[in-house]
Amino acid sequence: MFNFDFYNPTRIVFGKGRITDLNKHIPQQARVLVLYGGGSVKTTGTLTEVLHALGDRVVSEFAGIEPNPSYETLMQAVEVVRREKIDFLLAVGGGSVIDGTKFVAAAALYDGDCLNILKTRGSTIKQALPIGVVLTLSATGSEMNNGGVVTVKSTHTKSAFFSEKLFPQFSILDPTKTFTLSPRQIGNGVVDAFVHITEQYLTYPANAPVQDRFAEGLLLTLIELGEKALSNPDDYDVRANLMWVATMALNGLIGSGVPQDWSTHMIGHELTALYNIDHAQTLAIVLPSMLTVRKEAKREKLLQFATRVWQLTDGDDDTRIDAAIAKTRAFFESVGVKTRLADYGVTTIDEVLAQLEAHRMTALGERREVTLDVSRQVLELSR
Repeated sequence: MFNFDFYNPTRIVFGKGRITDLNKHIPQQARVLVLYGGGSVKTTGTLTEVLHALGDRVVSEFAGIEPNPSYETLMQAVEVVRREKIDFLLAVGGGSVIDGTKFVAAAALYDGDCLNILKTRGSTIKQALPIGVVLTLSATGSEMNNGGVVTVKSTHTKSAFFSEKLFPQFSILDPTKTFTLSPRQIGNGVVDAFVHITEQYLTYPANAPVQDRFAEGLLLTLIELGEKALSNPDDYDVRANLMWVATMALNGLIGSGVPQDWSTHMIGHELTALYNIDHAQTLAIVLPSMLTVRKEAKREKLLQFATRVWQLTDGDDDTRIDAAIAKTRAFFESVGVKTRLADYGVTTIDEVLAQLEAHRMTALGERREVTLDVSRQVLELSR
């Protein structure tokens, strides 16, 4: 295994009714900004619970963070933070709200043009406001990591950023808060977590059996629970385990000491920025084609994936790999997430390739072998 450091300071507060614990984890004198997306946190009563738990602290609200959080909207939140002298941020929502809150936490204290946070992938972040999370949608794992993704609408640019200053101090995970999610949101969450895992697992052998087994266990759990979450939306145990898998998929643990890919995500980001396709939907489009095009580079791990995750033991190596990729595509479809560009009305790939080139996404993957030509092959196969 490679040398590595694993650091994660986020406290997880897990279980039904744990929103009441907010009072224990935020300083009594804090000036809090609660950030959220649409109106669902209001209609479900979650926001009321949060405000009640915050007690007599000075609290402001910022609503309207988009499913793909935009720089333009988040800068409005930065203005609120500065004007109201906010010193603690509380994200109430899913990954987009959490990602957006991380950006606000850094931008509010940033000396200079806040676009540089995105242009430098967060490397220029020196300080950030403290963050807490109340999770309402399990998918991205942002509740227990130090990264985020923000879209600049004016340039159709979706950029990732990272900083150790951006780990949430705590995240409250109450599975009952996911009971009201739509089938589309549930399916997206399953796919998002699945692809997070494969981007860290389906690379090449690195003498990391512990990380491999962790990843395989998480994948098997998603396969077991995916359709159950859709057919039994109020099953607490299913939702609890699904929530925990999504968190574990991207908190740094399974990726420690192993090579990582992320080419599917980078191409997916361009599809979202250009066509406003849900993030998880773009991953479902790209991953099966990416695995097919890069079958030789990923052969050993794909065979392991076929055997350990999909229990495919019959036939020659190519047959088993192809079957594993086909089963992966079928799994995405089984949770309601379509896997072809045509399903989302995308008929041309030239614009996507131009964006990849403009954003210098021309050497992606675990060995930097995903050139524009490879991306073209992947997108052609994804039609």
